[in-house]
This record gives sequence, structure tokens and C-alpha cells, in this order.
Amino acid sequence: MRKGKLLLALGWLALLLAAFPAMAASKRGPLILAAASLQESMNAAADAWAARGHPRPVLSFAGSSVLARQIKAGAPADLFLSADEDWMDDVERAGFLQRGTRADLAGNRLVLVAPAGQRVALRIGRGMPIARALGDSRLAMANPDSVPAGKYGKAALTALGVWTSVSAKVARADNVRGALALVERGAAKLGVVYATDARASKLVQVVGVFPADSHAPIRYPLARLKASTHRDAEGFRRFLLSGTGRAILGRYGFTAF
Repeated sequence: MRKGKLLLALGWLALLLAAFPAMAASKRGPLILAAASLQESMNAAADAWAARGHPRPVLSFAGSSVLARQIKAGAPADLFLSADEDWMDDVERAGFLQRGTRADLAGNRLVLVAPAGQRVALRIGRGMPIARALGDSRLAMANPDSVPAGKYGKAALTALGVWTSVSAKVARADNVRGALALVERGAAKLGVVYATDARASKLVQVVGVFPADSHAPIRYPLARLKASTHRDAEGFRRFLLSGTGRAILGRYGFTAF
């Protein structure tokens, strides 16, 4: 009898232990893959959502190109926020988006930054002497071959007729926050980042804003993934697109359409 009770108790213990991971998972919010430039705004949005009584979303930030590759490799995420339409298009063509859930969330501006307190006599415009301003230093950019901020930056510098003069001086970063960090540390004299990145740092100053017509419109599309299983995924997507969600992004400098 005692042996039977012991086996029964051990059986219940095993069931409880097996249930712990599921219980823990139920307390987690949906997994959000978001462009690196969204860090402050998405953390604020996640906090606001949690304040409404929901599990706080789990946020993972990286360059949009990296996130797109993770999704196509089978990452079990719920929402994808890209910093450009190209990478969202790529994921959509591959069949990973939930139909009817894609929408543009916010916009941004592209700026040239320098370390705070550094004197830079440079005005953004066609033929600007940016190579001379750099001297022996570097121009920090997200990878212009794949990362949205870098692609926008290359397009802008090309439109202004100065890309060929600085392309050999570019210090390539994995994402826009990596480019920002190079300028913050003084490892690069100038950098091309989003206006929201510059706003988030006290260690850089804005030299100038690139003309809007020098690059494609900067748009952040949002979509739910087919792999999504979290019950809050659609609710959080709708929250981000609501007036409240867009207002949160607006507080961090993102633009509306």
C-alpha cells in the first residue's frame, strides 16, 4: 500500500514538473521581432500593453535583414516589424505572413550625426564635401548592402553625388544602433542613422537631415506571422496600430503617414 501511494505521489510530481514549462509559457507575452531602431518605442508599447493586464511581449531586436532570415529559418515568432518594405516583401513572398495582417506602422527620417560637442562645418546638399570633412576618419553606417538604414543612406548619398567619394571610408555595422555606437565612441567622425536613433542618444548631435526625396520613403511595416500561436499576438498588433500605439511611437520621434 505504501509503495502504491509513493508511486502515485511520484506520478503527480512528474505531471507537475512537466506542466511547469507550459505554465511559464502561458505567462509570457507574444514574441516580437523588431528592427533595432524601435528599441525604446517598442519597450514603451510593451509596457503599456502589460499595464492593461496582458503578459508583457517578448522583444527581440536586430537588423531587419537578420530578422527576416530568422523567420525564413523557422523562428517561432508572432509579429515582425521591419524598417523597410523590402524585407517584409521578402518574408511575404516566402509565405510566412498571415494574410491580411500587414500594415504600415510608422515612418522615420534619415540624419547625419557626429559626436556631441564636435564642430562639423558641413551642410547636407548635392556635392557636399563629406569626404573632406571625414579626413582620415570613418563614416558609420548600417550595412548598405542589406540593412534598411544603410540602404537608405547609400541611396541618399548617391542621389547627392557623394557616395563614390566616401564608399571606401564606410564603417559597416550590423544594424543602425551599431552605427550609432561607433559615432558615440568616437570611432567614426560621422554617421548615417535615423532621426529617432539620434534622439535616443545624448552622445551624438545631428549635423543635418537628408532630403526626403534623396531616398525611398522610410516605412515600418508590421505583420503577424503564420507561425504565431500566442493568443495575444493579434491583440497586440491591433494595439500598435491603434491611436494609442501610434501615439507612443510618435513620442519617440517616429512619423505618421
